[in-house]
Amino acid sequence: MSGAGEGAADGRGGSAGSAVNGGSAVNGGSAGYAGSAGYAAEAARLAVQYESVTFAEVHRDLLQHYPAPPAAVLDVGAGTGRDAAALAALGHPVVAAEPTAELRAHGERLHPGPGIRWVPDALPGLPRLGAGGERFDLVLLTAVWMHLDAAERPAGMAVLARLLAPGGRLALTLRHGPVPAGRRMFDVPPEEAVAQAAAHGLRLVHRAERADLHGRADVRWTGLVLEHPAD
Repeated sequence: MSGAGEGAADGRGGSAGSAVNGGSAVNGGSAGYAGSAGYAAEAARLAVQYESVTFAEVHRDLLQHYPAPPAAVLDVGAGTGRDAAALAALGHPVVAAEPTAELRAHGERLHPGPGIRWVPDALPGLPRLGAGGERFDLVLLTAVWMHLDAAERPAGMAVLARLLAPGGRLALTLRHGPVPAGRRMFDVPPEEAVAQAAAHGLRLVHRAERADLHGRADVRWTGLVLEHPAD
């Protein structure tokens, strides 16, 4: 999945990468991972759609709550790297986690440069990142959380909380509306995400509601910013 945003029919920038067995696409591809269904075959078309909206447009309601550069950033489900590239241009070192190899290839082509490090990893486990011991000041999940089912979301939130540095912030968007054909996604109540985050000590900093950027009347979005307590 990707943090690219609302360029696709499902409203996000890449594939979820959620594994049927609760693992992650650590082999660098997305085959067999339910949340990534359909993304590899459509990567070329989706790359154009993901890049048709800007980082500023997608994050306008949350951006004021992101840390100043240089902050360690993790973009989970980075897709074509649009958001990762924008944050790197601001001076943040960015890790872009994307399980779909075809989307990573587009991202590396569209947004080359030393400011982004690509990692083949995915929720709910994020085993590569978890094993590395890194902690991040900002973790983005742009149109990603909706790809995890009810059993995967609590485990995913626990992993995300462990990846946050003290005082770090988690920004996620939730999609509400009908599910496009061929996609695996769920309409997650914001209250559920907030409660799952609170179980790991994260507090809600900001909540925003907005319409779909592409004018789809039956789709709307909730944005949440949650903060890890400082030591």
